[in-house]
Amino acid sequence: MSDREAVAHLLRRATFGPTADEVDAAERAGAAATLDKLLTPGRADKGAAATPPPALPADPYAALTKDSTREQRQQANAQRKEQLSQVTLWWLDRMVAAEDGLTEKLLFFWHGHWATSAQKVKSARMMLGQLETLRRHGRGPLAPLVAAMVRDPALILWLDGQKNTRKAPNENLARELMELFTLGIGSYTEADVKAGARALTGWTVDRRTGTARFEAKRHDPGEKTILGQTGRFDAEAYAGLLTAQPAAATFVARRLWFRYAGADVPVPDGLAGADTVATLRALFSSPAFAQTRGTLVKQPVEWLVGALRQLGIRPRTMPEQQRKQLLSGLNALDQVPLRPPSVGGWPAGAAWLTTSSLQARIRLAGTLATATSPTVLARLTAAPVAGRADALARLLVVDGWGARTRAALTPLAGEPRKLLAAGLVSPEYTVS
Repeated sequence: MSDREAVAHLLRRATFGPTADEVDAAERAGAAATLDKLLTPGRADKGAAATPPPALPADPYAALTKDSTREQRQQANAQRKEQLSQVTLWWLDRMVAAEDGLTEKLLFFWHGHWATSAQKVKSARMMLGQLETLRRHGRGPLAPLVAAMVRDPALILWLDGQKNTRKAPNENLARELMELFTLGIGSYTEADVKAGARALTGWTVDRRTGTARFEAKRHDPGEKTILGQTGRFDAEAYAGLLTAQPAAATFVARRLWFRYAGADVPVPDGLAGADTVATLRALFSSPAFAQTRGTLVKQPVEWLVGALRQLGIRPRTMPEQQRKQLLSGLNALDQVPLRPPSVGGWPAGAAWLTTSSLQARIRLAGTLATATSPTVLARLTAAPVAGRADALARLLVVDGWGARTRAALTPLAGEPRKLLAAGLVSPEYTVS
């Protein structure tokens, strides 16, 4: 692997899709300096600062009463959906605009890990609040993140935590905390789940304010034995017990490897995740990571955001119809931010390579080719017709085209937008 291929591989995996200029800069700096800059950005993110979160009004349902009409409820529901679309499009725009691409992609990783869906939460403000919590704690140690998430109102609603009382414990949140978020199957017992549910009792969600609050009368203050420890544990103490387990660091590290490196190459020995940035440094520095090049199917959101960045397209400046096409395209690809299909999150690998997903990708690639910025298009057309396939590879940060792809691209060289669309759905672009 050449130096340029090495930094391109790093940037493709660590961020949402580098531009050719970013790869040029990384090649000049070298792989070690590029990794340092990704993990410890030295300045404020101007792109993120220029895309602040939307200021959302109160939950439309907060104004409803038992006497509200059917029409009023339908209007409130429509307003809720509009707010969720607003947050989703804002986040896509932030992903494109952010200069700190590693933090933005890491936020998307955590969103898939703590998979919470607006379809059940039904609150844009709570979903946005969860993203802010994941952003605030996502780069650091695991313990503060888990402690914050057990009190996150969106997660509490998603996993029925508000139904969990001392008289009727609900084990849903406790079970998923152990199985999917911190420890993994085999690292706890059913007794630990039951005791963990008791520790989580007392937390409810006020839908009017979108906040979680603790009600002592609903909490079970008695002694509990969890993971071999006995005490009068509450939610925060329970979170501490989970993250103190060696299995937690190993489990989260494996999840990071699965999403950033894939399943084809085994997880390197000793990779652990007590601190996220330190784990990512070990992950990206591992010789095994280099072996994963060309094996990881991009998730639809990764594919889309990378293409938007490379083609110079900002969602917020697109006509409304094209913005709707972005969301409908992601919906057809079965990956819309804020709407994971289950608490297990989205699938991976070949699950994204179906006949229907290819057709949806082709349609969305056509939209992107149409919206490509004039500056980017001019870079492509500046190349002689015979060299446009190679110019396209540079533009899309593809290391090279296979013979079949090149043969398919060559006849399109005289039609730049068709050439762009074809490149976006090529195997070399879809699998990084």
